[in-house]
Amino acid sequence: MKIAHVALWTTNLAAQKAFWCEYFGGQANDLYISKNRPGFQSYFVSLAEGPTIELMSLEGIETGPIGKELTGWAHLAISLGSRKQVDEMVDKATAQNILVSPARVTDDGFYEAIIRDPDGNLIEIVG
Repeated sequence: MKIAHVALWTTNLAAQKAFWCEYFGGQANDLYISKNRPGFQSYFVSLAEGPTIELMSLEGIETGPIGKELTGWAHLAISLGSRKQVDEMVDKATAQNILVSPARVTDDGFYEAIIRDPDGNLIEIVG
């Protein structure tokens, strides 16, 4: 059993698509425009070794409170494969002002950092 895809609502479909392609080497399909649900559009962005991310947008969708702890998914963790790759992404995220937490070794031995996507969702990158 494996995760087929993870869906993410966004207010800026183009920015999210660019983020996932630039930061994680994602490959996006063509824009899907629903004929049955007016205003719904999406992209599926496939990651080389991870789940596919479905980016979804709907006219009039509202944003949630950023920075609040709520029930539901807290973050998505993506393994980059090495500490070096984490450090390189941290440098890139720092330059683009999307780094939330710098690289560190956790108490349980993981090397990780946290960045945010264009909507403020947290993505943990691990080596």
